[in-house]
Amino acid sequence: MGKKSSFINEFRKFIARGNVLDLAIGVVIGAAFGQITTSLVNDIIMPPLGLLLGGIDFSSMKVVLKAATEETAEVAIRYGLLVNAIINFLVISLAIFVFIRTMNKIQEKTKKEEEALEAQAPPKKSNEEVLLEEIRDILKEKK
Repeated sequence: MGKKSSFINEFRKFIARGNVLDLAIGVVIGAAFGQITTSLVNDIIMPPLGLLLGGIDFSSMKVVLKAATEETAEVAIRYGLLVNAIINFLVISLAIFVFIRTMNKIQEKTKKEEEALEAQAPPKKSNEEVLLEEIRDILKEKK
């Protein structure tokens, strides 16, 4: 039982670490975001795009290599699904780019504000300076 309980304790410590929890949250949010963008591409972007291109439904676009028979299923290259996946990837990439760009601008602004505050504050004295001033003051009192 000692090995099992130490394994469980080690696993508990591993799970409780902040970066593991952050990663798990990121995966869950990423999966949900993926579903949203897939719906955006399939249900919002592709229908008007298909209409503009003459009523094409990209998801049904394919090259049939062997037609279906009563005994076998159709064998086809479904390149329309690839087009949907590429557009989905581009939408996700754009959203991530905009998010990271915004976060970088916020960080730059915060850093500039911190630097401005530091520039306004008087410089801190080193420990040596403080000690030397105390010695000076003690010597003045003894005179």
